[in-house]
Amino acid sequence: LLYSMSDSNTTDFTNPSTFILLGIPGMEKVHVWISIPFCTMYAIAVLGNFTILLIVKREPNLHEPMYQFLCMLAVTDLVLSTSTLPKTLSIYWFNSREIDFSACLTQMYFIHCFSVMESGILVAMALDRYVAICDPLRHSSILTNPVVTKIGLAVVLRGGLLILPYPFLARRWPYCRTNIILHTHCEHMAVVKLACTDIRISSYYSLSVALSVTFLDICFIVVSYTQILRVIFSLPTKDARLKAFGTCSSHLCVILAFHIPRLFSFLTHRFGQDVPLHFQILTANVYLLVPPMLNPIIYGVRTKQIRERLLWLFTHKRI
Repeated sequence: LLYSMSDSNTTDFTNPSTFILLGIPGMEKVHVWISIPFCTMYAIAVLGNFTILLIVKREPNLHEPMYQFLCMLAVTDLVLSTSTLPKTLSIYWFNSREIDFSACLTQMYFIHCFSVMESGILVAMALDRYVAICDPLRHSSILTNPVVTKIGLAVVLRGGLLILPYPFLARRWPYCRTNIILHTHCEHMAVVKLACTDIRISSYYSLSVALSVTFLDICFIVVSYTQILRVIFSLPTKDARLKAFGTCSSHLCVILAFHIPRLFSFLTHRFGQDVPLHFQILTANVYLLVPPMLNPIIYGVRTKQIRERLLWLFTHKRI
């Protein structure tokens, strides 16, 4: 099955024209069955996030920082899931395993870039909740539309610039071993491990980006919520405390839905030598699918304004 190019003259060989994505090695016979929950999750993610965007756009009352950040999250989720799932499903359904070298690097960039962006948007939402609860009277004057735009731009630039070296470094390495990627998509380390040279620069850089982004973002969120909880527990009545906590619960659920699968996937991929390969690949797929599917559901269920608008869309009656 493995296609080796070592038989040919590889002295001037720099990169293959195509890579072969194997899907989930060892589970080829159940690829069609695995595709069913994946396809379902993707459909829910696309429908849910487009619904969020539609509701926020059509409802003037929702044109405020929290919902603007939510729209950024919805767009990020749509790109993140769409950059991987269509190709994964084509492997499962049509055995279409080939992917162009440049397309593979582009997919790699989008996956990692938008993952960093999503993490940054969750930090921005934590900042919004912090200002809303700890300094409510100044919320509208602090988080103005220009400030929200600048925060969004900073999140995009951070993700875009930090991940830019990934494809550039990957393009530099010579690939003379095999063009088989043991994955459903062009995950960074799964690609560069195929290079027949020292790839420590790529490995160390990606590790430092993953750890620094995750550590800094989680630290900021923890500090924000420590201050938020201090304010909430100092409120005089139980009702006031519950109401204040209710405004944060959706965001907390989204943070957990994003960071827990991401951390689990990262740890198993980096340090899980004893973890079966098919399990590592499944967790990597789940991490890219579960947050985009859950985020609109969490906000749809937990946020009164979105829930009411959603019911109105379906019943055409003002709630």
